[in-house]
Amino acid sequence: MAGAKRDYYEVLGVAKDADEAAIKRAFKRLAIKYHPDHNKDPDAGEKFREINEAYQVLSDPEKRRAYDQFGFEGLNAAAGAGGNPFGSGNPFSDIFGDRFSDIFSDMFTGGSGRGNAQSRREAADRGRDMRLRVELSLEEAVKGTTKKVNVRVMDACPTCHGSGSRNGKTKTCPHCNGRGQTMVQQGFFHVSQICPYCRGTGQVPEDPCPECSGTGRVQRTKTLNVKIPAGVDNGDRIRLTGQGEGGINGAPNGDLFVDVLVRPHELFERNGNDLYCTLPISFTTAALGGQVEVPTLDGRINVTIRPETQSGITMRLAGKGVRSYNSLGKGDLYCRVIVETPVNLNEEQKDLLRRLESSLNGGSSDPDKQAKARSAHKPKSESFLKGVKRFFDDLSK
Repeated sequence: MAGAKRDYYEVLGVAKDADEAAIKRAFKRLAIKYHPDHNKDPDAGEKFREINEAYQVLSDPEKRRAYDQFGFEGLNAAAGAGGNPFGSGNPFSDIFGDRFSDIFSDMFTGGSGRGNAQSRREAADRGRDMRLRVELSLEEAVKGTTKKVNVRVMDACPTCHGSGSRNGKTKTCPHCNGRGQTMVQQGFFHVSQICPYCRGTGQVPEDPCPECSGTGRVQRTKTLNVKIPAGVDNGDRIRLTGQGEGGINGAPNGDLFVDVLVRPHELFERNGNDLYCTLPISFTTAALGGQVEVPTLDGRINVTIRPETQSGITMRLAGKGVRSYNSLGKGDLYCRVIVETPVNLNEEQKDLLRRLESSLNGGSSDPDKQAKARSAHKPKSESFLKGVKRFFDDLSK
């Protein structure tokens, strides 16, 4: 470092009487914070070396004793006598284990410690998961069905049966010399990673299979029958274990995930286990009541419309909805009633409606009698007219 060295206790941020565990914790925290591969500050590398130097002294009882008694001069004297004041040990090995590179690879590259080499190789060799979408009608989603799908995947080579070798024999990987790992430089450090040529096995095909070029896999299209359970909904996902891409070196296949997309229905809208529809009825049925036919997913049923039914009311048909695949009970069907206004009327029909309107208004030109008749036959209309009158009366005040 340029200039005078800082006190080692100050560098690690610990008291002079700190025990070994406190020093180790402080070093670990600061080393992670200032590691040059993690911290892009221009001064991070210098701070990291300073932290490393302080820890190597304070973690060694003899060096710490010399430093406490004589300061930096005591360490220089040890070095002059042929010793190395900072030793040959690896401070990261003291804390994290035998391999300095393993812990920092774990922290900054997602994990490549020696103890995890086998699990990492298996994870790397496992076939890739795949995903596709299947479209269903509402009826198919509710009742369940089977869909045939085509999936293009990398799968085990039929010629070498996934071994990658034409004669079934392998040889030591020349790139990693059979270790299954190679070293790459990351900043100040050399980090171990899975060999990309043998994928951690340490072996490569002696005579690569010409069909798959020694990879053990070829691309092909496979046809699958996907069973769709009854009650699936838009956005549900079905997992087919082992139906994804083939693994390498005998590793398991990936999985296939099938996303469900339910097309819009002509009559129904679905919300969870409930269904909703619009039920148009005639003016006469709304006024006098009667029977109307209602479609359901189980077939047609007749429902009773009460006399004087108003447009916009909702009728609930219990148990006529959907039973999802993960529930026991069925939802309900909600029918929103809409009174349909007659169209394309002839003169006779128009005249009949005029006469009806006159009758509903009391058949008189007297405003009081008309209001009384409207109140009896058209309460909502009369209430609305009164509200309008109050509104304009208030404006004129």
